Amino acid sequence: MRHWNRRQFLGWGGKAGLIGICSGPLWTALLAGCKTTEIIAGMGQSVGVLDERQAQSVIRAGGAVARSFEDITPEQEYYIGRTVGAVILSKYTPYQNDEANRYVNMVGTLAGLASDRPETFGGYHFLILDSEEINAFAAPGGLIFVTRGMLRCCGSEDAVAAVLAHEVGHVQHQHGLQAIKKSRVTSALTILAAEGAKTLGGQELAQLTEVFEESVSDVVSTLVANGYSRASEREADRAAVTVLARLGYDSAALVDMLEIMGARLTPGGSDFAKTHPSPQSRIADIRPLLPKTRPAAVAPRQRRFEQVLRQV
Repeated sequence: MRHWNRRQFLGWGGKAGLIGICSGPLWTALLAGCKTTEIIAGMGQSVGVLDERQAQSVIRAGGAVARSFEDITPEQEYYIGRTVGAVILSKYTPYQNDEANRYVNMVGTLAGLASDRPETFGGYHFLILDSEEINAFAAPGGLIFVTRGMLRCCGSEDAVAAVLAHEVGHVQHQHGLQAIKKSRVTSALTILAAEGAKTLGGQELAQLTEVFEESVSDVVSTLVANGYSRASEREADRAAVTVLARLGYDSAALVDMLEIMGARLTPGGSDFAKTHPSPQSRIADIRPLLPKTRPAAVAPRQRRFEQVLRQV
């Protein structure tokens, strides 16, 4: 099972930022692919139309804009998500435990496959962050991060599955993309419409690049600083309950995890307490969705959980 490490998220250059964002069609119909964008940039530079900075702007801006966030292709969503992931990994350190990361990827991949969006352009990938903070993040396209502090709120594999299924729910409903302000897209379209078929100058390219950077910033701010609305969290919780039932996990484990989290969260802290509705309010929303009886615990599953995650 493949899992992402810091280098893969940050890209070959090893630094966070706009890494690998060439993602498909560009300009009027978003008409140039990543390689095409690089060729255009190189040609522009070779004939003196673009200087080096402008050429790099062409490459960085490739695929950055769609007609609206609903029209963003799965490929574009993946590269937006990868860039968001790079920013998150500039703030957090990956947990260097291959066994634990493989385990989380196994459980998370099952959750993704059982969701209403079993496939994304780049697939679902999960990474543990080496942080005591209680938190988890779902970047667009299926790149999902969970902290050690969050996993310590899980007393069973069912609870781990609940956490990851909730984050898959955010990907399924594209909550990250919905965080992008539509004014960003409107601004980009205005630039493109004004330029038509002409070669974009440095100022226009800079503006498009800024639009993309601000769009990524919108997503990161929502994930890390502001959090989703209660409606979005409720939607992700509903998705999680459905996924858990499909996989034969105990969907009430989501409530178990939230109860432990509620006891451990620090009011006013920088974790879930800051970016999510209270565990108590989420529990109240979830309980009516749960079956009346809980399934029996599966002993081999619990042993696997304790063997892999007891030291996390």
